[in-house]
Amino acid sequence: MVKFKKSDFRKNRNGKESNEYRPRAKKISASTQYDTCSEQLSPFGGLLPLIKFLDLVDFQQMFDFTYRAPRRKPKLGHYSMMVGLLMLLFIGFNRIWHFSYLRLDAMLCGFFNLTRLPVASTFWRYVNSLGINQAQSLLELMAQLRERVWKVCGVSLYRVCLDIDTTVETVFGHQQGARKGHNTKNRGKKAYRPVLCFIEQTREYLLGKLRKGETISGKETAAFIAKIKGYLPDCVQQVLIRADAEFQSWESVYQCIQNGFNFIIANKRCNPPFDPKGWYRPKKRQPYEYNSCIYHPMGWLQPVRFVAMRMPKEKKDVKDPLVQCELFENDRYKHRIFCTDLQRKAHKVIVEYDKRADVENLVGESKREGLDAIPSSRFKNNYAYFQIVMLAYNIWRYLKMIAEQTQAEQPVEKAGKRHGLEGIKNNTVRIARLRLLMIAAKVVTAPIVIKSDTQSRTAEHRP
Repeated sequence: MVKFKKSDFRKNRNGKESNEYRPRAKKISASTQYDTCSEQLSPFGGLLPLIKFLDLVDFQQMFDFTYRAPRRKPKLGHYSMMVGLLMLLFIGFNRIWHFSYLRLDAMLCGFFNLTRLPVASTFWRYVNSLGINQAQSLLELMAQLRERVWKVCGVSLYRVCLDIDTTVETVFGHQQGARKGHNTKNRGKKAYRPVLCFIEQTREYLLGKLRKGETISGKETAAFIAKIKGYLPDCVQQVLIRADAEFQSWESVYQCIQNGFNFIIANKRCNPPFDPKGWYRPKKRQPYEYNSCIYHPMGWLQPVRFVAMRMPKEKKDVKDPLVQCELFENDRYKHRIFCTDLQRKAHKVIVEYDKRADVENLVGESKREGLDAIPSSRFKNNYAYFQIVMLAYNIWRYLKMIAEQTQAEQPVEKAGKRHGLEGIKNNTVRIARLRLLMIAAKVVTAPIVIKSDTQSRTAEHRP
């Protein structure tokens, strides 16, 4: 005899956590006192400096004034949802489903005044409601935040150097806008090709956008350069733009001239004629030679200065009968050519351009912080998430700047002792996260002393 039983046993299962009423977490703000102890602590005690930073720059006021809210109205509010995403990236998780690891964290729950955070799908649905308007408002928010942080840190730069570069984000699904293009690590794979602009002096992100996986055109580069002035603080009066050969076009050069920007752009399309007698060596012990000329490329409206550097190739074995000797003199050299409006000597212009190499480190660091995470198949959602990631990246930069300034303002310690924040500004975000964020801590309340005319009493509040 066959007996049939119910296959649904969910009612008989016991949950892993207690069904008793759980009290709500205590509200954590910038003035919350904290201490360390030997108990089980929150692994992200460094979130308290982040909360202090948000209050210091009055981040919520700037957010409410600048942010263009989407149609979706979350229960926690737009500010709490956005700060939740920023804290996820700030901690080091770059995918939305990683919220499952943070739902019961004491620091996060205390900041949002909740017993537990919403499920990860709640944040994913909010990201799914974002678009290009929200991304543009986040860029405006970053511009206001930059000006306020510079004022707090006493930064007033008259001249800045902007490094522009493109990168590749490989996608492994059916995402809108993904194309097969220049992808060195995954040839033949579809990818996005975002463009980013960084400030050399502060190493922060200034402007950028997510693009389709295609080579950037001259009109796109010109439109990108035209937006730069609107995101710079008022103290900046001179700008030097450095870009690779992908940005060389008359549209880009003309836009730099119109905005009053100096520029150094690598050359790959023009063949300017350099005077054979104009080559010189600034250092006789080095084999590198430099030259410059004024050249009017075809299709350009005016002539522009070009500078060049040539390096001798390795000498081949002439005794080998299969080796053919070079016919022309230029065949014996490798050339680096740049288009610029600077009137310095050619070797000084190229030395200035070589400082741009650090932008590769900044792009790689931003990709490790979450730029490679593609949360949605819709281009507009990924476009907005791109700016959220870069906002979290900038907040890390600002927090390190303030930490460095705080260390500098403190009195000099005794010989042989080093301050814990020494050199934190020059460290990568990963090292700074270990030193500033992943510090176990427990929220406590210190005794409050209430003085009166007749007596003084001590009231102790427990968390």
